Amino acid sequence: MRFLRNHQSGISPYPEDKFYYIRENLYVKKYRLWYNRPMAALENKIKEAFTRNGLTLSIAESCTGGLLAHRITNVSGASRFFKLGVVAYSNQAKTTLLGVPGSLIKKYGAVSSQCAVCMAKNVKKKGGSVVGVSITGTAGPSGGTKAKPVGTVFVCVNYKGRSACNKFKFSGTRLQIKNKSADSALKLILKCLKKQ
Repeated sequence: MRFLRNHQSGISPYPEDKFYYIRENLYVKKYRLWYNRPMAALENKIKEAFTRNGLTLSIAESCTGGLLAHRITNVSGASRFFKLGVVAYSNQAKTTLLGVPGSLIKKYGAVSSQCAVCMAKNVKKKGGSVVGVSITGTAGPSGGTKAKPVGTVFVCVNYKGRSACNKFKFSGTRLQIKNKSADSALKLILKCLKKQ
């Protein structure tokens, strides 16, 4: 049997991955075409807003694994406002790197508005930036619960002492949920900047 090549690199050694890669490759190709048009404008708007107002940005990510920072740094000139990106994937990392209290995670869970708010606030402080952003959620396909099913994502923006935290329930593959989470974070950042 011929194996399909992963969209990143290498060849899958598992025959059962064949249909997974077909599905994901089709999505990635579709996303790239779509991303190059309207969504790329979001990153440019972020750059324009931050540089025009002399703002700086720090990001803490969990389920997106650095995708938001990747999207922002795809734009030339991001170094003028982007200060810090932290991928705190485990609960221990959230506590050690971002100062999220273990008691908070135990009480509310890592996938919660309380955790997202704490992550955004603390990464802003750690990076010495004006704006702090966080994403925490469950991208799936495993890890979901009845109370917090796969696709549950919290996005928080901390700016001028205020935290705006939105809860989302996305559907789709793991990659789709990660991309939707990053898109929502970019939109929330712009929304918060316009309100101030």
